[in-house]
Amino acid sequence: MADAARARKVADRIQQTVAQMLERRIKDPRLGFVTITDVRVTGDLQNATIFYTVFGDEKARKDSAAALASAKGMIRSQVGKALGIRLTPHLEFQLDALPETAASLEEKLAQAKAHDEQVAALAAEAQPAGEANPYRSALSEDGVDEDELVGFQGFDDDEL
Repeated sequence: MADAARARKVADRIQQTVAQMLERRIKDPRLGFVTITDVRVTGDLQNATIFYTVFGDEKARKDSAAALASAKGMIRSQVGKALGIRLTPHLEFQLDALPETAASLEEKLAQAKAHDEQVAALAAEAQPAGEANPYRSALSEDGVDEDELVGFQGFDDDEL
Protein backbone atom coordinates (compact mmCIF):
# COMPACT_ATOMS: atom_id res chain seq x y z
CA MET A 1 0.00 0.00 0.00
CA ALA A 2 1.23 3.44 -0.91
CA ASP A 3 0.82 6.28 1.50
CA ALA A 4 -1.80 8.95 0.86
CA ALA A 5 0.73 11.58 -0.21
CA ARG A 6 2.20 9.31 -2.88
CA ALA A 7 -1.26 8.35 -4.12
CA ARG A 8 -2.16 12.04 -4.41
CA LYS A 9 1.04 12.77 -6.36
CA VAL A 10 0.32 9.89 -8.73
CA ALA A 11 -3.25 11.13 -9.18
CA ASP A 12 -2.04 14.65 -9.95
CA ARG A 13 0.48 13.35 -12.48
CA ILE A 14 -2.20 11.22 -14.16
CA GLN A 15 -4.52 14.23 -14.35
CA GLN A 16 -1.85 16.38 -15.98
CA THR A 17 -0.82 13.68 -18.43
CA VAL A 18 -4.38 12.84 -19.52
CA ALA A 19 -5.28 16.53 -19.90
CA GLN A 20 -2.21 17.13 -22.08
CA MET A 21 -2.99 14.08 -24.19
CA LEU A 22 -6.58 15.17 -24.76
CA GLU A 23 -5.40 18.60 -25.75
CA ARG A 24 -2.51 17.62 -28.05
CA ARG A 25 -2.45 13.97 -29.09
CA ILE A 26 -6.01 12.62 -29.27
CA LYS A 27 -7.44 13.63 -32.66
CA ASP A 28 -10.77 11.80 -32.47
CA PRO A 29 -13.52 13.99 -34.00
CA ARG A 30 -16.04 12.60 -31.49
CA LEU A 31 -14.07 14.11 -28.62
CA GLY A 32 -15.78 17.31 -27.51
CA PHE A 33 -14.65 19.98 -25.08
CA VAL A 34 -13.55 17.67 -22.25
CA THR A 35 -12.17 18.86 -18.91
CA ILE A 36 -10.50 16.49 -16.47
CA THR A 37 -11.91 17.49 -13.07
CA ASP A 38 -10.39 14.90 -10.73
CA VAL A 39 -8.45 11.66 -10.53
CA ARG A 40 -8.75 9.17 -7.70
CA VAL A 41 -6.22 6.40 -7.28
CA THR A 42 -6.68 3.34 -5.10
CA GLY A 43 -4.28 2.80 -2.20
CA ASP A 44 -2.32 0.11 -4.07
CA LEU A 45 -1.98 2.38 -7.16
CA GLN A 46 -3.55 -0.30 -9.37
CA ASN A 47 -6.73 1.53 -10.42
CA ALA A 48 -7.36 5.14 -11.33
CA THR A 49 -10.77 6.69 -11.85
CA ILE A 50 -10.64 9.78 -14.04
CA PHE A 51 -13.57 12.17 -13.65
CA TYR A 52 -14.35 14.45 -16.58
CA THR A 53 -16.96 16.92 -17.74
CA VAL A 54 -18.08 17.64 -21.28
CA PHE A 55 -19.35 20.97 -22.50
CA GLY A 56 -22.47 20.43 -24.56
CA ASP A 57 -25.57 18.33 -24.78
CA GLU A 58 -26.19 14.62 -24.18
CA LYS A 59 -24.97 13.67 -27.67
CA ALA A 60 -21.63 15.40 -27.03
CA ARG A 61 -21.32 13.49 -23.74
CA LYS A 62 -21.96 10.13 -25.40
CA ASP A 63 -19.59 10.86 -28.28
CA SER A 64 -16.85 12.00 -25.90
CA ALA A 65 -17.31 8.89 -23.74
CA ALA A 66 -16.92 6.69 -26.84
CA ALA A 67 -13.80 8.61 -27.90
CA LEU A 68 -12.24 8.25 -24.45
CA ALA A 69 -13.04 4.54 -24.38
CA SER A 70 -11.37 4.01 -27.76
CA ALA A 71 -8.28 6.02 -26.77
CA LYS A 72 -7.94 4.39 -23.35
CA GLY A 73 -5.04 2.12 -24.38
CA MET A 74 -2.96 4.94 -25.84
CA ILE A 75 -3.69 7.14 -22.81
CA ARG A 76 -2.72 4.33 -20.43
CA SER A 77 0.61 3.73 -22.16
CA GLN A 78 1.43 7.44 -22.01
CA VAL A 79 0.43 7.55 -18.32
CA GLY A 80 2.76 4.58 -17.67
CA LYS A 81 5.67 6.40 -19.33
CA ALA A 82 4.95 9.59 -17.40
CA LEU A 83 4.66 7.87 -14.02
CA GLY A 84 7.67 5.61 -14.29
CA ILE A 85 6.33 3.15 -11.70
CA ARG A 86 6.43 -0.63 -11.95
CA LEU A 87 2.75 -1.18 -12.68
CA THR A 88 0.64 1.20 -14.73
CA PRO A 89 -2.79 1.76 -13.17
CA HIS A 90 -5.93 0.57 -14.92
CA LEU A 91 -7.81 3.67 -16.12
CA GLU A 92 -11.55 4.15 -15.82
CA PHE A 93 -13.26 7.25 -17.20
CA GLN A 94 -16.34 8.45 -15.37
CA LEU A 95 -18.54 11.42 -16.23
CA ASP A 96 -18.49 13.88 -13.34
CA ALA A 97 -21.97 14.79 -12.10
CA LEU A 98 -20.73 17.92 -10.32
CA PRO A 99 -22.10 20.50 -12.81
CA GLU A 100 -25.59 18.99 -12.78
CA THR A 101 -25.56 18.75 -8.99
CA ALA A 102 -24.38 22.36 -8.67
CA ALA A 103 -27.10 23.56 -11.06
CA SER A 104 -29.72 21.66 -9.07
CA LEU A 105 -28.50 23.20 -5.80
CA GLU A 106 -28.49 26.69 -7.33
CA GLU A 107 -32.09 26.17 -8.46
CA LYS A 108 -33.16 25.01 -4.98
CA LEU A 109 -31.41 27.99 -3.35
CA ALA A 110 -33.16 30.40 -5.73
CA GLN A 111 -36.53 28.83 -4.86
CA ALA A 112 -35.80 29.10 -1.13
CA LYS A 113 -34.78 32.75 -1.51
CA ALA A 114 -38.00 33.56 -3.39
CA HIS A 115 -40.05 31.82 -0.69
CA ASP A 116 -38.21 33.73 2.06
CA GLU A 117 -38.93 37.02 0.29
CA GLN A 118 -42.63 36.14 0.11
CA VAL A 119 -42.71 35.32 3.82
CA ALA A 120 -40.89 38.56 4.66
CA ALA A 121 -43.38 40.58 2.58
CA LEU A 122 -46.32 38.93 4.36
CA ALA A 123 -44.71 39.51 7.76
CA ALA A 124 -44.21 43.22 7.01
CA GLU A 125 -47.93 43.65 6.36
CA ALA A 126 -49.10 41.46 9.25
CA GLN A 127 -51.19 42.81 12.10
CA PRO A 128 -51.67 41.22 15.53
CA ALA A 129 -54.74 39.00 15.80
CA GLY A 130 -55.93 40.60 19.03
CA GLU A 131 -55.19 43.89 20.70
CA ALA A 132 -51.93 45.68 20.15
CA ASN A 133 -50.95 44.94 23.77
CA PRO A 134 -52.53 41.61 24.76
CA TYR A 135 -51.21 41.80 28.34
CA ARG A 136 -53.50 43.63 30.70
CA SER A 137 -52.07 45.72 33.44
CA ALA A 138 -55.06 46.97 35.38
CA LEU A 139 -53.61 48.34 38.62
CA SER A 140 -55.77 49.57 41.47
CA GLU A 141 -55.15 52.83 43.25
CA ASP A 142 -52.85 51.21 45.81
CA GLY A 143 -50.61 49.74 43.03
CA VAL A 144 -51.77 46.11 43.42
CA ASP A 145 -52.77 44.16 40.34
CA GLU A 146 -56.51 43.46 40.58
CA ASP A 147 -56.18 40.22 38.56
CA GLU A 148 -53.95 38.76 41.30
CA LEU A 149 -56.57 39.53 43.94
CA VAL A 150 -59.37 37.63 42.21
CA GLY A 151 -58.33 34.12 43.28
CA PHE A 152 -56.56 35.08 46.49
CA GLN A 153 -58.01 34.01 49.77
CA GLY A 154 -56.20 35.51 52.66
CA PHE A 155 -55.42 33.90 55.98
CA ASP A 156 -56.84 35.11 59.20
CA ASP A 157 -54.40 36.26 61.79
CA ASP A 158 -55.68 33.53 64.12
CA GLU A 159 -54.63 30.75 61.69
CA LEU A 160 -51.02 31.77 61.67
